[in-house]
Amino acid sequence: MARAQSRLSAGTLLFDCEGLVKWCQADQRVTSMVREAQDNDFRVVVSAITPVEAQDVRVKADRLRWFLSRLRVEPVSEEVSMSAIELLRIARLHGHKYAIDAIVAATALRAVKPVIMLTSDEDDMTTLCGKSVKVVRI
Repeated sequence: MARAQSRLSAGTLLFDCEGLVKWCQADQRVTSMVREAQDNDFRVVVSAITPVEAQDVRVKADRLRWFLSRLRVEPVSEEVSMSAIELLRIARLHGHKYAIDAIVAATALRAVKPVIMLTSDEDDMTTLCGKSVKVVRI
């Protein structure tokens, strides 16, 4: 029996904060997308800053650690920081409101293509990533 053609092919599935929180909460849609990504050799990734932002009372620390152990946590290097600064300059954005989004966007732009980002902040992430990243609102 032939395997059904998937919407995904080898690349990267990246979470922002809300994506990670929903996965930790076993959101059916997000869990399904992670399974499909893994079945199709996608890397499932977060920026190292995302768990810091995701840490709140909605997700217990042990559960967050367990889920993080199942994906790749990309470091926030000097190169990523400089890319984030450039993204903010190009988009004419600044301040702490956009800083974490810019780091996540810079991480996405450096990831193995194609990149799908699961986010609750579709507008800002589309502004920062352009057409290089498929931004999916969750």
